Amino acid sequence: MKHFVLAMATSFVALCSANSLAFAQAAGGVIDVATIGEPPTLDPMASTADLVGIITQHIYETLYTFDADWGPTPLLAAALPTISADGLTYTIPLRTGIKFHDGSDMTSADVVASLDRWTRLASRGKQTSEIIASVEAPDDATVVITLKKPYAPLVALLSLNNSAAIVIPEENAAQDPLEAFIGTGPYMLKERMPDQYIQLARFDGYVPLEGEANGYGGARHQYLDEIRFVPVPDPNTRIEGAVSGQFAYADALPVEAFERISGGATEPVVLKPFGWPAFIFNTKEGLSSDIRIRKAVQAALAPEDMMLAAYGSEEFFSIDGAFYPEGNTWHTEKGTEPYKPLGDTEAAKALLAEAGYDGTPLRILTSRQYEFHYKMAQVAQAYLEAAGFKVQMDVVEWATLTTNRADPALWDVYISHSPFLSEPALMGVMNDTSPGWWVSDAKHAAVDAFNAEVDPAKRVALFADVQKVIYDEVPLFKVGNFNALAAQAPNLDGMVPAPWPYFWNAYLAAE
Repeated sequence: MKHFVLAMATSFVALCSANSLAFAQAAGGVIDVATIGEPPTLDPMASTADLVGIITQHIYETLYTFDADWGPTPLLAAALPTISADGLTYTIPLRTGIKFHDGSDMTSADVVASLDRWTRLASRGKQTSEIIASVEAPDDATVVITLKKPYAPLVALLSLNNSAAIVIPEENAAQDPLEAFIGTGPYMLKERMPDQYIQLARFDGYVPLEGEANGYGGARHQYLDEIRFVPVPDPNTRIEGAVSGQFAYADALPVEAFERISGGATEPVVLKPFGWPAFIFNTKEGLSSDIRIRKAVQAALAPEDMMLAAYGSEEFFSIDGAFYPEGNTWHTEKGTEPYKPLGDTEAAKALLAEAGYDGTPLRILTSRQYEFHYKMAQVAQAYLEAAGFKVQMDVVEWATLTTNRADPALWDVYISHSPFLSEPALMGVMNDTSPGWWVSDAKHAAVDAFNAEVDPAKRVALFADVQKVIYDEVPLFKVGNFNALAAQAPNLDGMVPAPWPYFWNAYLAAE
């Protein structure tokens, strides 16, 4: 039985190299991919939800993406940008001959219009809008971005597939919400039947990069005729579909299903380490806008019990307050003293008393589509109530959660998770407009210094200061590190385990 394991850096390189040698890739076939539910949108600029990015990365493309080492690599751009000596001017050459799904040619005018839309509508684009002085097109194959001050994360932000800086036709860039789902990707939208499937078909006009596959970058081949993303909100139904072979790929499975998957018609895919779950606080209004309440929650929660309830076996999690694991470039323990594996109920009670807590329910917004979110919420509720909180659990569909979290009147805490992103500036908490809306002078001082520094060694030290401010002001509570589980059909070849699974280069092997 094959067990695919991804260690986010070194093994990703090895797996990409191995898959570049895949034999006899057969064109044709249709696969069904089970996802955690119905995406709230097919406009990746409008959402930071991983589900949106997983699906839409096949339809749309960005100027850059991530290679096997999690470094930016060209996608629609012809090369990495030329950056002026003062760090303010990024000159980006574009690939030529690229077609949109409607048959039109991509030019710099489309890129400029798309980046303008991104800075107006996307949370990560808004993150850069005050820093970008201008985006101009000196010719059809060149874009020049001029900044007001140096900004080291720019290329990484242009590479990410959620809240994504996708390139769409100029005439569609004025649409809000997006009505025409036309991109340059290897697959195009064929049909969407809400709550049934999203059907993508091969785009015959696609022009792949030459050479080898390289993480999300490099060559993207379209061996499959169609990909159907099927929303399966109930995790047990996803498990049974995987075991029976109903799905060629099933995403986001509860880790306790590992042995059951191993004995079924599909094979387990383990991504190790995948990322970290978090409780995000509403710092804008309501109960958790009071830092003393947030610190009381921070003290009350017991990460060890929460992770044990969510993942069952220590093979699938570790207790760690640092935002990057040991061995990662960005790992630091600075500021993590408040992270207590078993919590501190008495300290939480004292903080509640200091805050003059009046019994107003703490509203926790979560979903059972990610079952580990819900299990952590249940344990959190018990510890919070032991500390003196009243807790209101609002359990909704994931698409509803991603909509409701945009309204600060509806929640105090919502539960989410993140993979270990290659650039810390991509973390949602770094963005003032991300749900949670954490804004403070201390944050801006730490984050601005980190983002303005271009020297990699100095940036590592500056990120330690950012982590300390996060712990000091508690805009979120990191629970721990976890591994993720998916399932894959044994005849689905060419796949590389990845946080946001992709199906270009995948093919159905002859049985």
